[in-house]
Amino acid sequence: MVKVAKQTDTTWVTGIPYKDEAAYQQETDKYAPFYNSVIALGAQADGLYKKQNLVPFGEYIPFQGALDLFPNLAGSQDIMSYSRGPANQSPLQVRGHNLGSAVCYEVAYPDTTRRNAQNTDFLLTISNDAWFGTSAGPLQHLQMVQMRSLETGRWFMRATNTGVTAIIDHTGKIVARAPQFERTVLRGEVQSRTGMTPYVRFGNLPILLLISLMLLLSYLGRRSFKR
Repeated sequence: MVKVAKQTDTTWVTGIPYKDEAAYQQETDKYAPFYNSVIALGAQADGLYKKQNLVPFGEYIPFQGALDLFPNLAGSQDIMSYSRGPANQSPLQVRGHNLGSAVCYEVAYPDTTRRNAQNTDFLLTISNDAWFGTSAGPLQHLQMVQMRSLETGRWFMRATNTGVTAIIDHTGKIVARAPQFERTVLRGEVQSRTGMTPYVRFGNLPILLLISLMLLLSYLGRRSFKR
């Protein structure tokens, strides 16, 4: 597929499970690290993004080491979890642009998306929303992406298997959208944008300082009232 993409001057970005055999240490590791990833391949493309925020029980087993205490539990020794990707990863390289990534519900974490948006031209999120069926889940997920676009000042491309696939501009407005539960292709253009919004630059620090100040003033006011 990569060969065909290069022959046709096509850039290809997709989700993929990635096993890092080079990082496997037989003396200390039970398995080679395994990541839920996004990879850029084909013409003028390079890079791999490893998901940072994993879903409990879906992508990893909490307190998995405790299962080793029960050697007779069927299958307990063969459970393999995804590994958590490192923070501050380099963006994907796509057609001379820096592409930031987010996998599935990882886009619900503002601070993670903020870090991934730094030094990028636009953003991408891919998701399997088939879990939610015809519920409001996919639409709520889409709204989260719109909020991340507004926070980061970046265009977002959102690709899903059942919907909602959409292109969102830097103000959070949906400029193109594919229908749910239909086999189709969404085509459109995205703008490359640079710079950092106040949220990308400072994160949650201003609001945390404001909350701390309000708590301090409340405490001081309470002491003054008691006197």
